[in-house]
Amino acid sequence: MKHALFAAALTAAIAVAMPAAAERTPAPEGAEVYFVNLEDGVTVTSPVTVVFGLKGMGVAPAGTDKARTGHHHLLIDRPPLGEGQAGADELSMPLPADDHHVHFGGGQTQTTVELAPGEHTLQLVVGDRNHIPHEPPVTSDVITITVE
Repeated sequence: MKHALFAAALTAAIAVAMPAAAERTPAPEGAEVYFVNLEDGVTVTSPVTVVFGLKGMGVAPAGTDKARTGHHHLLIDRPPLGEGQAGADELSMPLPADDHHVHFGGGQTQTTVELAPGEHTLQLVVGDRNHIPHEPPVTSDVITITVE
């Protein structure tokens, strides 16, 4: 809970300090983010450990201005990044911090999340120093998991 409050405060501070849309950071060619320990259709129990994989770029904490780096965000139970109600606009904005957008601005490469029984969708997104997806976005496939 403490991490979620910090992430929400950080995102709000960034959003106030930044214009409505910001220039996006270029992604290295061939960069990929993926789930190391989960695959589409798997059945798990809660809490769920999620291990993040990243190829073609490095992990750096939010706020770090270093080429070819970013930090992870876990999207839970929402449309794929760039689709749905927010659409393409969300690609040029800092990702929000809420129950559907979990930030790992400290450079973390795994987490454990409590999920209710039932089906859930997960997607990984790499954000730049300001929590904005790279250009082009570095995103995993959306996977569906079932929690018993």
